[in-house]
Amino acid sequence: MCGIAGYIGKGDRAILEAMTSTLTHRGPDDAGFFVVTGRKFSSRSEENFFGSNNPPSVAGAQSRSVSGGLPGGERGGWSVGLGHRRLSIIDLSPTGHQPMQSADGTVTIVFNGEIYNFQSIRDELKGYPWRGTSDTEVILAAYQAYGLECFKKMNGMFALALYDAPRDRLVMARDRLGKKPLYWGKFGGTVVFGSELKALLKHPAIKKEIDQNSLAKYLAFDYVPTPHSIFKNIYKLEAGHYLVYERGGIKKQPFWDITFGDRHDLTEAQVLPELDKHLARSVSSRLVSDVPLGIFLSGGLDSSTIAYYAQKASAQKIKTFSIGFTEKSFDESRYARQVAKQLATEHYEQIVTPKEAQDIIPAIGDILDEPVADYSIIPTLLLSRFTRKHVTVALGGDGGDELFFGYPTFPAERAAAWLNNPLGKGLLTFLKNLAPRSNQHFHLRFKLERLLAGLGSDPRHRHHDWMGNRTSGYELQTTDLYEDVDGYFEQYKNASRWQQLQALYLRTYLMDQVLVKVDRASMAASLEVRAPFLDYELVDFVTSLHYSYTAHGWQTKYLLKRLMRDKLPAEIVQRKKQGFAVPVGAWFAGELAPMLRDVLSRSNVERAGLVDPQLVERLVEDHIAGRVDYRKELWNLFVLHQWSDKWGH
Repeated sequence: MCGIAGYIGKGDRAILEAMTSTLTHRGPDDAGFFVVTGRKFSSRSEENFFGSNNPPSVAGAQSRSVSGGLPGGERGGWSVGLGHRRLSIIDLSPTGHQPMQSADGTVTIVFNGEIYNFQSIRDELKGYPWRGTSDTEVILAAYQAYGLECFKKMNGMFALALYDAPRDRLVMARDRLGKKPLYWGKFGGTVVFGSELKALLKHPAIKKEIDQNSLAKYLAFDYVPTPHSIFKNIYKLEAGHYLVYERGGIKKQPFWDITFGDRHDLTEAQVLPELDKHLARSVSSRLVSDVPLGIFLSGGLDSSTIAYYAQKASAQKIKTFSIGFTEKSFDESRYARQVAKQLATEHYEQIVTPKEAQDIIPAIGDILDEPVADYSIIPTLLLSRFTRKHVTVALGGDGGDELFFGYPTFPAERAAAWLNNPLGKGLLTFLKNLAPRSNQHFHLRFKLERLLAGLGSDPRHRHHDWMGNRTSGYELQTTDLYEDVDGYFEQYKNASRWQQLQALYLRTYLMDQVLVKVDRASMAASLEVRAPFLDYELVDFVTSLHYSYTAHGWQTKYLLKRLMRDKLPAEIVQRKKQGFAVPVGAWFAGELAPMLRDVLSRSNVERAGLVDPQLVERLVEDHIAGRVDYRKELWNLFVLHQWSDKWGH
């Protein structure tokens, strides 16, 4: 796992080093730079854009991988820079150093991620003069052999950029499910890119201007949806896409998408062994590492499933890691211990006090250079720091809820058909008013409030309203708050309602909130996290089935529970989803009330100029007084103003 940054257009070595230095936490083991200056775009014909894999010779280019590299500066007003920070995982020798050049020196790459099937691709490329054993070198060779079709062959998580000198071409690509981040922007004639937004902000071509549409979407959904970013003219590359910058023009192309089938031909007894094989393959392929590796184990079904298959594939005891909390309604540590005992893993556990968790909150503004309002980043960061003391790579259970319909919003979708009427809403309102206020995790009143929040919405928007924020007074004017959601429904218009929801969660909440949270928290601790549920072949198999195999009645994760019922303790398989959370609502009304009032003070909110200070003040005081539970809304605003203080000006 690594961090990448670079540009094509105006720039020099000093700018590249500044951009790359912001990503040291992603790659503390090594740094590398590549600079080529003075090269002009050629006027080759458009037909070669997807054309020949036999590039012309490199005439007149000055390119050098920097262990010696070129001095700063540019000639002819044009330059290319590729920077890399390395967390060494595969091929720890100098032959794994990046930026890496192809054997003939014509193509240079910076790469963040892991290609799990790199050995099989390598075996196809007979005759290539290999110099090392890294997956990075395999990507270079595959690009030279297959051109832009090479990304279809890769099974892994990746964000990469490569400079093809003979074609005067910069190529960027991002993995199918968006596991690894890749930001890019074009300002004048200069394209910049990086693993995190902070790297782009170091390039002088960047004009930092908040996008009001993106801000409105963040306030509503807790994240800025892809392809947008919080700043104008800076974007996230869509998952399963590559981007080519050539002769001053940009073209994007998908190389994979979620596809849905309607298979009825398999019985459940036939589906389960196939699912078992896919999970076993996915997990075992992600156990390949030249450094110590472990498993995040919360005690929920998803992480326990990953731990089961990892231990089954390992001849040694695998290491499992969990954290617990002194607040009982948020603590899952006993379930993690139960799974670890049954699987006979080497288990590590840390119990966290409220003060330890609260002490890291001020650091979140440094980590999130684009606001993401998921307060489970607190335990994720604590778990990542704890795990990193023992291993460099961890496997996690991300993607299980989206793939197997695990969120409580899915039974709520069925309930909506019965309750979305005046009588149903009246009954829910009556029950909500009877339910006591509580700071416990997912208490009854909170769930009823969430359910009511989405019932009156357009059915296409209901789930975003359930998962997002119900207070609309501070939402800014936007062209269309739900334009991205509607775009996905249009893209998957031929799929069933349940398949459309599955795609929506995979392409929005998972990619732009859950995976971002895990990436930023783990990378802040220099820990690589892999997600076996997001293996695209596993995803293809599950989505090929008729939705009734997975969205089965009122039960969440039906198919996964059927698979694991004889492999894990019954209590673990049948547990209700708890989530990885901390009692932010109670903290904001108690110990953290002074911090909340400080970050969201009238003067601070006015200075940021993002939302109405009077409304924010009311939310703060109503929550602290216990009149309304505004934990989600206040965390959203808290993160936004932490971000604004650090990155917004």
